[in-house]
Amino acid sequence: HSLLMEPIRNAAGEIAGKRLIPPAFIRRIVSRLSAAGLLTTVRGNRGGVMLARPPAEISLREVIEAMEGTIALNSCLVEGGECPLADLCPVQSSWYAATKNLSDYLDDIRFDALAAGIPGGTKGAAKKGRSRAMKRGSAGRHAPGKGGQKANRRRS
Repeated sequence: HSLLMEPIRNAAGEIAGKRLIPPAFIRRIVSRLSAAGLLTTVRGNRGGVMLARPPAEISLREVIEAMEGTIALNSCLVEGGECPLADLCPVQSSWYAATKNLSDYLDDIRFDALAAGIPGGTKGAAKKGRSRAMKRGSAGRHAPGKGGQKANRRRS
């Protein structure tokens, strides 16, 4: 976590070793995050990688999109993946709303809060000491194995 907070260069191999990331994968991560403007790289003996912006300005959404592309819960929502039945589809608007909610939530998760170990890692959480997720609580949600669907079923 401290690797994220300090504005110093870290060797990609050092990060890979500490995080148990295979060398080929760390190279791909560094390449994609650099191309997205999230990392700065310097070659050579004193080289390494560092965040291109302060951790509070980097969202988890940006990282996911740099690595995986546009966030979409269904292929019909991706540009160029237009469905010919979109106007008749009863669920496309629900897919869109769910995708937007997920994207907005991931956009609120900031690296300073993640590095500080704040659950949810939301914007400003590191300053406030807690996240919106903590404020919302877990009312109405059940973790698998702790009631799950059985707790939500009506008894007849």
